[in-house]
Amino acid sequence: MSANAPISRQAWSLLFASTLAFTVCFMVWMMFAAIGIPLRKELGLTQGQFGWLVAMPVLSGSLIRVPLGIWTDRYGGRIVFTILMAVAAPAIWMIEYATQYWQFLVIGLFMGIAGGSFSVGTPYVARWFPSRLQGTAMGIFGAGNSGAAVNKFIAPMLIVAFGWRMVPQVYAAIMAGTVILFWLLSASDPKHLVPNSTRLSYQLRMMGDPRVLKYCQYYSIVFGGYVGLSLWLLQYYQGEYGLDMRVAGLLTACFALPGGVLRAVGGYLSDKFGAHRVTWWVMWACWLCLLLLSIPRFDFNISTASGPETIHLGLNVTVFTVLLFALGLAMAIGKASVFKYIGDDYTANIGAVSGAVGLAGGLGGFLLPIMFGYLQDLTGVRSTAFMLLFGVVWVSLIWMYWTEVRRIDVLKPSAKPASRAA
Repeated sequence: MSANAPISRQAWSLLFASTLAFTVCFMVWMMFAAIGIPLRKELGLTQGQFGWLVAMPVLSGSLIRVPLGIWTDRYGGRIVFTILMAVAAPAIWMIEYATQYWQFLVIGLFMGIAGGSFSVGTPYVARWFPSRLQGTAMGIFGAGNSGAAVNKFIAPMLIVAFGWRMVPQVYAAIMAGTVILFWLLSASDPKHLVPNSTRLSYQLRMMGDPRVLKYCQYYSIVFGGYVGLSLWLLQYYQGEYGLDMRVAGLLTACFALPGGVLRAVGGYLSDKFGAHRVTWWVMWACWLCLLLLSIPRFDFNISTASGPETIHLGLNVTVFTVLLFALGLAMAIGKASVFKYIGDDYTANIGAVSGAVGLAGGLGGFLLPIMFGYLQDLTGVRSTAFMLLFGVVWVSLIWMYWTEVRRIDVLKPSAKPASRAA
């Protein structure tokens, strides 16, 4: 699409439909973060087993992202998105009838394909907008990540009022209605399809590009970290601060909501200032927030003239939530800026490359809750979750400095004019 082409009403309509569909898919994808808490008590799970439970949908939703991105390039986003949601709806309904741990894991794999919707909607939406607005359009679509926050509002209320088995029933009905609405509001354009002469092997080879690997690393933080924490924070608030499920869900939404909705802001900033500059400052913001969140709450005793005194140190629930809000904001902007890189560098293969990057981010979201659980089982310290993410951010900052920041500084012309020969 040419840079100065006008935006059609059809483009805005399908952007709305795609964002709504992605919000519902993400809400479903995060469902185990809420129903997993009563399930952990009902099934007697350890923290590690709980991590596997909430992560299984993320695994399947991540692994399917690459083929979904490729199929979107070939067959179009409208048909692929519709089929994806139609297949996920029955699996959501089946959760109500599961009774054993392994059954929840297996059904979670099938239900989790809804999480692959990101790799469908991103190239589908991007091709309907000119390059000057692609970052903004992809950012608006990516705001569907706020489905994680919607889940934190709806699921706890349903669990308290009706029990956890009501949640999959309601979510399955919502998904079925979304399939119909999406089909009515969306559209397709044969000109957006990759020509049949384009080989699958060529699209897959794009994923070996060093730049793609670097974008995968960035996205494993801003998206993988967002997913991992969205799955983990509800039970973290309950365990660390002893909060009621509804209050914990509300506070968790303070992280999940800006982490989703404000992605559109990240798209706008990336269009205006460039993907590199925005991503660089996002990483530093994440570094600072995670450094502070990593500090565990602890007590130590000191001897005073009047006897021993105990001093309590650590983040209270208010400061903790404010830092999480800032972290969610940074991750939201970073999710959009990483995909601005892709829109700029891989215009002809947005689907395949976004699938690869989305896979990396999704696998981060799959592995992190499991690692959070085992680290807590091993150390007994809940803030080890943030310590782990802090280390991963360091890797990205170092990689980004050597491949982008340092290269840009070297290529900059000298501020002073060269001295004339005597």
